[in-house]
Amino acid sequence: MNALDADIIIVGAGLSGVGSACHLKEHCPDRSVLILEGREAMGGTWDLFRYPGIRSDSDMHTLGYNFRPWREAKAIADGPSILNYIRRTAQDHGIESLIRYGHWLKAADWCSETACWTLTVQDVANDVTITLRSRFLLMCAGYYSYRQGHQPEFPGRETFRGDFIHPQFWPEAFDAHGKRIVVIGSGATAMTLVPELAKTAAEVTMLQRSPTYVITRPARDRVANMLRRLLPESWAYAATRWKNTTMQQWLYRRSRKSPEQLKNYLIGEVRKKVGDTVDVDRHFTPSYNPWDQRLCLVPDDDLFDALRGGRARVVTDHISRLTESGIELASGETLEADTIVSATGLELVIMGDAAFSVDGKAVDFANTWTYKGIMCSDLPNLVSVFGYINASWTLRADLTAEWFCRLLNHMRDDGVDVAVPRVPEELQSMPDRDWIDDFSAGYMRRVMHRFPRQGDRAPWVNPQDYRRDRELFLKSPIDDGSLYFAPAPTSLSEETQDSGRVRNTQVVA
Repeated sequence: MNALDADIIIVGAGLSGVGSACHLKEHCPDRSVLILEGREAMGGTWDLFRYPGIRSDSDMHTLGYNFRPWREAKAIADGPSILNYIRRTAQDHGIESLIRYGHWLKAADWCSETACWTLTVQDVANDVTITLRSRFLLMCAGYYSYRQGHQPEFPGRETFRGDFIHPQFWPEAFDAHGKRIVVIGSGATAMTLVPELAKTAAEVTMLQRSPTYVITRPARDRVANMLRRLLPESWAYAATRWKNTTMQQWLYRRSRKSPEQLKNYLIGEVRKKVGDTVDVDRHFTPSYNPWDQRLCLVPDDDLFDALRGGRARVVTDHISRLTESGIELASGETLEADTIVSATGLELVIMGDAAFSVDGKAVDFANTWTYKGIMCSDLPNLVSVFGYINASWTLRADLTAEWFCRLLNHMRDDGVDVAVPRVPEELQSMPDRDWIDDFSAGYMRRVMHRFPRQGDRAPWVNPQDYRRDRELFLKSPIDDGSLYFAPAPTSLSEETQDSGRVRNTQVVA
């Protein structure tokens, strides 16, 4: 029997994967770690997306790691700055040596006899399929397909003679100068692209089926920048992080308790910004309540400035068909375009779109219950990172990694190797809800039927609540009666101990 390739294999070298590896190196130095990255570079989202103006829609004092302060003046940061932050973190913590680039996870099978995961991995560079084995699998592959974006079928698309671009695959040589551009969509990507393209394009139109709530804030956090001048760096970062997470949670709770009040505030702020230049009732007044879908951020009023200055406009209508020279709308209006940008969203996948099985039997995640939103019932030694939809992603990624480290150290101290969530028989019929509940965004609703279910009581829930999660992940006992623990077979344990591997900073394949 071959020894394990690593105690823990992390899938994904993006924001979550790099951060999780740092936590493991700090808190579990006795465990070996290997990171598989399907692409040829780290950074995930922040390396993949290259469209003009790409930026965060969360402040970097909360989107950044809890152990590494964000030092730049702009809290709403551009993509290259975020990518540099991830790379510097990996470099400073010795993480890059753990990454195997060009390694796509295709399948993972848990073997109960050996108590380990066997991974089928495509080695892209060598065009071969290899097998790796680990005790634990930590999924940090994100939640969307890197291979394709969501692309609706538009009648007549084949007749359009101009450039048709999906932002996920932005052409490096594209030049917007002097072009008439229509951006289809009203989400974060569209609202980022429109003001950036409007700087050089002849005309930019944001075409939306329905409005989205927007909120504006300065790109620079003056309080954070002031605190950095007055306090030690770690204190200033902690204080800013507390301030901003508190504001995020307050805003979300207001949306649940007083939706009409928050709605009036958000729409009123837009009216102040755009004046009489935009029909706010038509173009910025959604039919749903705030945070039923994600709010879009407009930093430094850039979108509003473009609208007021006549460099961009918003059209709310449905697409009838594409023509040779643009888009024909259901209202009969035609939008002439040299370029159409289809900012129509992401294609969500589960667990990196890999096939999972237990003892050769395929896993259907829709038939599992979520455990704290990070594990699935009856799936041993599998932890998955999925951030917040109502706050900064990394807040939950950090909590998940910290809980995972607690789990590993608890298991080491108790001399066990297997941890699996098991729903008690009396709870098997508890009421179930979608894994992401009370959130009507189309990109989520399209795939929720494929995700694990959540129940009506902890730990069989996915709270999406930072305050509640801090208690659930950092303070509640690891051995909570819902996790079942067991040792691995003696033969594999002895062989792993005798394999002579260098722990954590080096992995022997």
